Amino acid sequence: MELHDLKSKKGANKTRKRLGRGSGSGLGTTSGRGTKGQKSRSGGGVRVGFEGGQMPLIRRLPKRGFNNSRFAKEFEIVNLNKLNDFFEDGDEVSCSTLKSKGLIRGNKGGVKVLGNGDITKKLLVKVDKVSKSAVEKIKRLNGDVVSSE
Repeated sequence: MELHDLKSKKGANKTRKRLGRGSGSGLGTTSGRGTKGQKSRSGGGVRVGFEGGQMPLIRRLPKRGFNNSRFAKEFEIVNLNKLNDFFEDGDEVSCSTLKSKGLIRGNKGGVKVLGNGDITKKLLVKVDKVSKSAVEKIKRLNGDVVSSE
């Protein structure tokens, strides 16, 4: 068998719908758009939220108050059980070591360690935030926590 003998399974590649190729094709003349109207014309159609000239819902509702979502700092989250799996006794846990081991991507506002799971190794944790339960579990094993809170 050669490369040129390979063929995909039947039905794997669906042929694309070719519009406007004559009345015999079944999709000629209006090309499946129906007759007349805004949506039948090229470049026609309405924007998202358009309600036919009626005042759109988004403009009818009052906009009040403060929403912190624009200013909130998003953290990448790592649980203690993952630290236990990926680090050895006495290792330093920092943003760079977490990224090198593939536990975080490093494209958010920082790293927070949460206390999910158990830990059996003494670690030095140097990250942006650490939860109270995580600090408690790390210190119980004589580990150390340095956070920028």
